Amino acid sequence: MIFDFKNENIDTLKADFEIILIQDKKIENYPKSQELFKIMNFKGEGICLDIQNKIIYSELKSLEYEDIRLAFANAYKALKKLEIKSVKTKSVVGKCVVNSFNALVQGFHFGAYEFNKYKKDKNSTKLENIIISESEINNKKYDIDEAHIGINYGKIFSNACNFAKDIVNEIPQIYTPLKMAQDALDLAKNDKNISCEIYESDFLEKEKMQAFLAVNRASIHPPKLIHLSYKPKNPIMKAVFVGKGLTYDSGGLSLKPADYMLTMKSDKSGGAAAMAIIKGASELNLDIEIHSIIGATENMIGGNAYKPDDVLISREGISIEVRNTDAEGRLVLADCLSYAQDLKPDLIIDLATLTGACVVGLGEYTSAIMGNNEELQNDFYHTSKKSGDLTTILHFNPYLKELIKSNIADVSNTSSSRYGGAITAGLFLNSFIKDEYKDKWLHLDIAGPAYLEKSWAYHSFGASSAGVRMCLTYLIHLSRKQK
Repeated sequence: MIFDFKNENIDTLKADFEIILIQDKKIENYPKSQELFKIMNFKGEGICLDIQNKIIYSELKSLEYEDIRLAFANAYKALKKLEIKSVKTKSVVGKCVVNSFNALVQGFHFGAYEFNKYKKDKNSTKLENIIISESEINNKKYDIDEAHIGINYGKIFSNACNFAKDIVNEIPQIYTPLKMAQDALDLAKNDKNISCEIYESDFLEKEKMQAFLAVNRASIHPPKLIHLSYKPKNPIMKAVFVGKGLTYDSGGLSLKPADYMLTMKSDKSGGAAAMAIIKGASELNLDIEIHSIIGATENMIGGNAYKPDDVLISREGISIEVRNTDAEGRLVLADCLSYAQDLKPDLIIDLATLTGACVVGLGEYTSAIMGNNEELQNDFYHTSKKSGDLTTILHFNPYLKELIKSNIADVSNTSSSRYGGAITAGLFLNSFIKDEYKDKWLHLDIAGPAYLEKSWAYHSFGASSAGVRMCLTYLIHLSRKQK
């Protein structure tokens, strides 16, 4: 997709179609189209296609960034079915020029995304050229350089999101831990600023990652510990992202019901996000050293599978009673978080489709933020609101910690109660965070929005790239904050 920003009035620009945004449902501002609006029963909501005049009207609910994304995504979804190559539109600016143009570009990309590689009849579009006029809806003047920065950000954010989506949407027979490792190597090969190390089972044994290894035990595909690094000159800080990379989760011996097993290819969403974040950070040339650690494995059944009642010794030396083999992601993360802390980070964030309880509590569209440092949680939350990823904070409760106590080990991998499961899972991970890093750590449970079984807003069916935009937005925030 090509974005061409023109410092010209939109009426002088040539394109196959024009997008006109209707703000505050003010359709009366377009007297020449009143007959069309009446026939189409268009009240300023949704979209209205005027084929004769080659115009599409798209509702802009407000100047909030999320509404900008939605307005352009809706327009593109309707236009991509037409035999056209170009479209023009006025720019629209909310509180921040950079964020507004970032949102505009994301809207087009999100509206365009489809995963159809296994369909015989693939939808295709010729609409690639997006021409943006400087004259915009509320007649404000703005810095042209900031507009170009916003467009560049939008491309980088969108490409990172699409990278993560393609990983998550890929099918389990193809996407094994080996494939995830190869994608990481290819990412480093294509970006000279990123390096990659892949560690095999012998390394995991040497590092005493018995929790990680136990989860992999029944799979025919060996586990991979993926370590991606981005090291700019004179970094202002170091951030580490840890991703859950379960390329498939059957539940292990605590086998999932058949309908719950569907969509479990999405259990690698945290790992995909961690890879996409470092890709985006490198392309943004951020002055923050970044590492992405991904524990890639399957959780399968077999004669060698780990069992309920087993006790595993983690890399941190903390013993874990296994009460449910379907609570496997936290076991992989426990050892990966231990490894990540050896890098001595200033910030550590893990991303995981960790609990169904989080989906029950927050719904399908919202990720949970957890940790020990309320100031850090609040800072991340307020920044994430600009990104398009929906989040909320779930605070730790000392009484809930009692629910993961074990009679035979240091900690149990599941709670003794059915309630508060998202928080008790976060508290389990907290058991493996050393005291010096507890205030530097955030846990993001992205189980709800990571994979969508029906499209919503500007998201298509399937992977949504949950976590990518909010983490990139936060890294940009930290970079500006430190200067």
